[in-house]
Formats: sequence, C-alpha cells, structure tokens
Amino acid sequence: MTTWRWAIGLPVLRVALVATASVLVWLVVRMGESDVSFPPPPMLAVIAMLPVNVVCLVLVARLLRREGRSIREFLGYEPRRLGRDLLWGLLWLVVMYLPLVATIMLVVWLQYGSEIFGRMETIFFDPASIPTLDPVTWTVIAVVGVLTFAPLNAPVEELVYRGYAQGALERRWPTGLAIIVPAALFASQHIWYAPTPAAVVAFMCAFFVWGVGSGWIYRRQGRLMPLVLAHGLVNLFFTLPVLVFVMMGLPVNGAG
Repeated sequence: MTTWRWAIGLPVLRVALVATASVLVWLVVRMGESDVSFPPPPMLAVIAMLPVNVVCLVLVARLLRREGRSIREFLGYEPRRLGRDLLWGLLWLVVMYLPLVATIMLVVWLQYGSEIFGRMETIFFDPASIPTLDPVTWTVIAVVGVLTFAPLNAPVEELVYRGYAQGALERRWPTGLAIIVPAALFASQHIWYAPTPAAVVAFMCAFFVWGVGSGWIYRRQGRLMPLVLAHGLVNLFFTLPVLVFVMMGLPVNGAG
C-alpha cells in the first residue's frame, strides 16, 4: 500500500483488532461464567488492548522506517521540552475533556430526557458484565492495566489516528476532511469500550468530539507529545482507581 492508503488502512485495521480482542476476551470470560454480558468490562478490555497496541506500534514503526523517520522523531519527544509539553498537555486535557463530558450528557439527555441522571447509573455500569474473580486475579489485572495501558495506548493511538493517518491525509485531502475521517474511526474504536450497549451512541459522539479536537490541536500545534501526555493522563485516571480498589480490598465486581 502507498502511504496515503495506509493512512486509512492503519486506523481501520486498529478498529478491527480492537473489536476482535474485545470479542475474544468476552468469549474467554464466558467459559468461566456463562451469564456475563457483552461487552466485556472496561478493565478486561484494557488487558485485551496490550497485544493490539504492540501490533500497531510495530506497524507504525515499520511504516515510518520506510520513510526514513523514527517514532521518537514523529512524536516530537525532546527531554528538554518535556515540562513545557506537560503543561500544554494539561491545558489540552481540560480543553478536550469538558466537551467530551458535555457531549455524553447531551446525548443521554436527548435519549432519555428528564430521566438522564437516573439512567446514568445503569448506562455506564452493568454489574452483569463483571465476572467474579478472586482478589489476586483482579490485582494482577489492575497492575498490568496501569503499567501497560496508559504508557502504550496513548502514544499508539495518537501515532495511528493523528500523526500517521491525519498527517498523510492532509497531503491529499482538505484539512477538515483529513481531521474528521480519523476522528470518526477513533470514535468507532470506542464502541468496544462502551460499558453497556446503551452507552454506545454516547461513546461514539463523545470520542468523535475528542478526536476532532485532538486533530485540530495537532494541525495547529504540529506536535504529538502534548496530546500524548493529555491522552495518557485520561488513560491513567481510567485504570488507576481499579488498582486502588483492589489494593484496599474493596469489591470490584459488586460481590461482597
């Protein structure tokens, strides 16, 4: 494939890999508990992302090597700029997180009207999707999730959707379209992270907004590292509470 075809092919492949990994994890869990609902709980989905992220990182590295570039160069990683990049990342975190939350609230309100707050409790948490696992297993899952998800997922997703896909498409397509298409693929990936089927539309819309915001920032700033740091903080906030719960001996699966 030429570079611009990989600009579509790489994110499409990633979405397919995420879908496959989610289904496989769910099937494995169902071998032990036949009544566990789909999709798998987010913490198990995080573990499923480890091989997906490794495969995507290897693919990006190979594609960049063909062009005489490295991942470090593509990310714009410079130790002397790390502090400044972190401050930019914190700013972009606020700039993008508020519209994401607002979009989720708006979509749920459009779906359920005045029942929005009551529905929030069931749309974004399904006890039936969480398998009954012993504390040691949950601890291992939480530790692996914290140590691998944020450090790998954030840079890989920014490399795939913003850096490689958007960067290549901008050389052939209008800027708006080059931002929107990767953002739509980024959003479709998050269908598989939705905690319940009822949350799918809200997740799709919210992460499309995040993707468009990230694409616009990348277009204006021209660097991936601040976005990687913002994205990584979100991923860390997503996984760290589970580790805290299991370390404190609190039930993760709702069972006493």
